[in-house]
Amino acid sequence: MKKFVLALVAVTLFASCKDSEADKKAILPESNAKINHVSIIADEMIWNGEIGDSIRKKFAAPVDGLLQEEPLFNLNQYPTRVFEGFVRKSRNVVIVSKGEKTGFNFKKDEFAKPQNVFYISGKTNVEILALLEERAPEMIATIKASEIKENQKRIKKALISDSKIKEQFGISLNIGHGYKYDMVQENFLWIRKEFSSGYNSILVYDVPLDVIDKGENTIGNIIAMRDSIGKQFIHGVLPNTWMITEEAYAPYLFDVTIAGKKTYETKGAWELKNDFMAGTFVNYAIRDEKNQRYLILEGFTFNPSKAKRDLMFELEAIIKSVKFLK
Repeated sequence: MKKFVLALVAVTLFASCKDSEADKKAILPESNAKINHVSIIADEMIWNGEIGDSIRKKFAAPVDGLLQEEPLFNLNQYPTRVFEGFVRKSRNVVIVSKGEKTGFNFKKDEFAKPQNVFYISGKTNVEILALLEERAPEMIATIKASEIKENQKRIKKALISDSKIKEQFGISLNIGHGYKYDMVQENFLWIRKEFSSGYNSILVYDVPLDVIDKGENTIGNIIAMRDSIGKQFIHGVLPNTWMITEEAYAPYLFDVTIAGKKTYETKGAWELKNDFMAGTFVNYAIRDEKNQRYLILEGFTFNPSKAKRDLMFELEAIIKSVKFLK
């Protein structure tokens, strides 16, 4: 009987702890910050020295595939004494300090939601630098994944119809207000959003598996595929002009997973053959073995002499919302 009472007390305490944690999450304020912004909480002695240099080198490294250098994240530094109010509600927070303990800790939704809070502390600069070296890749991956989700949440507030995409390709995509179908062909869709300084575009098509799988030169096959599509569908205003992969910039190729499927992610620059227009692109070749095809989802932007990081990030968020319906 005594054991039963003790067990019952333990279960009750566990349940009450879970309830209090749920209650805390329920009353947390909404987090704030622009997309791809990170708040660094570190005193000036840390920020202005070698630790700050390491943080900037890692979290503000140039984004792969852009024509002009832009940082991975915009970093806003605040001393520990002002870590309150709107700063405490930042969506991404990295707190770096010197103290008696050395360690790394990650907390989700600690002061607001959604929120990532990372704690890095050490007795010496050497210890803190070692932790940054070890933990920065997973921190960056966590922040990027949550920023994709945040972008998708904002996009979902106003969507255009994806019925044409469903009919032709058996997939759904969450595409935000402002995009319009620019070209609808058999096995090819071009969806575009125009703004004052340029436009964003999304291409949807598919190809047989052997178009990309033949031989061992995967990146070469992907470039040949997109150049062929560009010549067929993506033309400039002037005659005899079409989109090609920029030869002066070697594209980046990554193995990723989208919608649970093996995917080739290619990032690089595009240009118009026989013209001077150029921009950046990200191409996802999603291996769909069930339908014996690669589904191709590509985003590209034209925004001359202006920032492109967040435009490309929006395209990435849209593409990563894909769901296979058949």
